[in-house]
Amino acid sequence: MTLSRKIRIGIGEDNLEFSQILKNFLDSNHDLQVVAVANDGLQTLEMVRTTSIDVLLLDMIMPKLDGIAVLEQIKKMNNKPKVIILSAFGHEELTRMAVDLGADYFIIKPFDFQVLAQRIREICGARAPQSVSVFTSDSSRQEIELEKEITDILQRLKIPPHFKGFNYLRRAILMCIKEPSLVNEVTKKLYPRIAAEFNSTPNRVERSMRFAIETAWNRGEIDYLHELMGYLVDEKKGKPTNVCFIAKISDKIRLNFKLRN
Repeated sequence: MTLSRKIRIGIGEDNLEFSQILKNFLDSNHDLQVVAVANDGLQTLEMVRTTSIDVLLLDMIMPKLDGIAVLEQIKKMNNKPKVIILSAFGHEELTRMAVDLGADYFIIKPFDFQVLAQRIREICGARAPQSVSVFTSDSSRQEIELEKEITDILQRLKIPPHFKGFNYLRRAILMCIKEPSLVNEVTKKLYPRIAAEFNSTPNRVERSMRFAIETAWNRGEIDYLHELMGYLVDEKKGKPTNVCFIAKISDKIRLNFKLRN
């Protein structure tokens, strides 16, 4: 379909902070408009039934009904929107199921927002306006690679992607890879920056990170924790601090990135 009006977008995403950030970005594009946001599977179905949308951005992991269950119901509808799946997991079987149920595109978190905007236009048959910069730069590609590597580490540590601390830690590690001095100014600079980005507070950021790290300690692979943290992790010393956790992982990834390049 070729649209002369704005592309109408619905978001089905249980992470309130992420969905607000995503909405703000999409609404900043003069050819895109987020007309509804839902935060669980049942709300998402109701949104699709009652709101005219061209594209649904659908998270795979949501309360009440997951993304697959939502797709199964949408498939039965007459006026179905295009569907782009947002997922922190790229399992082949999950991707196949989503496509079989009518998903038009599958994008793995973390992703570049400009890439998502371009995919929305493509599946709606619309051209990108000249004022929108399409994802081409090497620096953007490198950042996506780094975010994927960070995500893989946090998932291997068994920190659930829906935890706020998961997103805060991922962002903090990426920021410290690019700006190593931030590990020395966690309270003054790092926490406040992340809090501003996610519409939170520095104290909440710190507590959420702490909870995520404790979850990794209790549920993660001990051998892998030792590989990442070294002497910082043992029964006597206890769990690594937020700063040590962020510093060790950012240093490890920065070194790996330099060795690859």
